[in-house]
Amino acid sequence: MLLNEMQKHDKRTIERHIKLGVVEEKDHEKFLKSLPDVADKAVPVEVVMDEFFDDQVDVAE
Repeated sequence: MLLNEMQKHDKRTIERHIKLGVVEEKDHEKFLKSLPDVADKAVPVEVVMDEFFDDQVDVAE
């Protein structure tokens, strides 16, 4: 399978790719530093939980 650079450095798979030798850790660090800072584009998100979920969740104490 051919992976593009974004796929190689995907947060969900990077540990596996480093372990398998697909990506070296130093290359991953370089990739992370090359990403643009987009923090100023973030928007607040409001989450409203439905009462339905309150009855469905079983919390072990």
